[in-house]
Amino acid sequence: MKYGVYIELFGEFYEGTVFIYGTTLLLIYAFLAIMSLVAVRKFKVLDSRVDYTLLLNSIHTPGISVIAPAYNETITILENVHSLLNLNYPKYEVIIVNDGSTDDSLEKMIAEFDLIEVDFAYNERLKTKPVKRIFRSTNLAYSKLVVVDKINGKSKADASNAGINVSSFDYFLCTDVDSILDRDAIMKLIKPIMEETDKRLIAIGATLRMANSCVVDQGFMQKVVMPKQLLPRFQEIEYIRSFVMGKMGWSTINSVPNVSGGLGLFDREIVINSGGYDPNSFGEDMELVIRMMVYCVNYNIDYSIRYIPLTLCWTEGPSTLRVYGRQRSRWARGLAQLMYAHRKVIFNPRYGKLGLIVMPYNFVFELLAPIVEALGIIYYIIIIILDAVNWPYAILLLVFVYSYAIMISTLSILWDQLTYHTYKTWREILLLCFTAMFEMIIYHPLIVFFSLKGYFNFLANRKHSWGNMQRQGFGQAAQTRAITASN
Repeated sequence: MKYGVYIELFGEFYEGTVFIYGTTLLLIYAFLAIMSLVAVRKFKVLDSRVDYTLLLNSIHTPGISVIAPAYNETITILENVHSLLNLNYPKYEVIIVNDGSTDDSLEKMIAEFDLIEVDFAYNERLKTKPVKRIFRSTNLAYSKLVVVDKINGKSKADASNAGINVSSFDYFLCTDVDSILDRDAIMKLIKPIMEETDKRLIAIGATLRMANSCVVDQGFMQKVVMPKQLLPRFQEIEYIRSFVMGKMGWSTINSVPNVSGGLGLFDREIVINSGGYDPNSFGEDMELVIRMMVYCVNYNIDYSIRYIPLTLCWTEGPSTLRVYGRQRSRWARGLAQLMYAHRKVIFNPRYGKLGLIVMPYNFVFELLAPIVEALGIIYYIIIIILDAVNWPYAILLLVFVYSYAIMISTLSILWDQLTYHTYKTWREILLLCFTAMFEMIIYHPLIVFFSLKGYFNFLANRKHSWGNMQRQGFGQAAQTRAITASN
């Protein structure tokens, strides 16, 4: 008898807590949806009035260092370095950091770009694994290119720090060597920094999309196509919702939680003073941004972090469950690391929006969400076995939550399409919206499972091999190189 009373009391407590939790989350999503719609509309109107040729020709346009770590990227390395060297911007350098690759990607770059080893005044302001050699090209056509050859640091963070040490300019753009950048990516990202007058804009990001199934030629996006495989298509929906709605909404109140490692423009001085990327972090991009914000608060720097709703980068998403699982478990482990490392900031009013909005949201609605959902599944299995379910209420609640989730995803997709016409056919849009109907049933449980796995790895302090994601490459040329390399 007592056992049943305990279950009933726990049920009342759990259901009440989850009701408050879920209602708060739904209200946050509604707020982000409204704010993002307003922000995207405002950005498009203002951006249509900008003459970017003035920015390109201005003597005040700041120089940018483009940093791209590379580890065993032989399939796409040449094509993507060529694309980085042909960005539409007047003053920039490209720094490729070969992080101890075991394939022939370095040899390919040496031959393709006429590279020779040079004496370089390497100032190690950020500690990294030893740099062995630095290369520059003897060909004036590739004068922007710097290639750093270093001992493998077992993380993108260590390679990025080496690139920052080599960089010449006050701002750097960090990307992945296998990502596809828009030709105007630097120009679009630097504009808000040049326009900022009230605060120090320390980081800015833009929308990332899936490059899977897209048409890429010479390292540049020629045609955006919806991913044909189901797993990358789910990721496309997730990215659209996260960037177009989530991060744009947070940007309106200067509470952006992180800037993606695939494409981010950063204030070099703030990054170095903050300690650079943490090579021991599994979520190095988010950890860096949080540490930058902490540094700014500690030193009374009035900062801002922004997002723009333009798609300026495409990345190849995992197409197999094995690779996807490794990626998501690492992200979850990185989030747990971050929350533990900066636990003193959470709910700390001294840190303003960082302590009262950004970190609490990450802790309560990002870190705890998979745990709450897993407990909910266990709880409902138990009460179903005990025949204690209020089925009319349960079904009504399920339909409401399911419909709300589909509405948020569909709204993000349609708003992105109506504003920027990313896809050329409405068939793709309708299919993407149709896929969103199955996200909670097929895709979301995977996120919960791999997140819990990442948390377990964090608590157990399990070793983790960074490695690199197996790439399929872009386009027919890349596929031919992959076949040739495997023979």
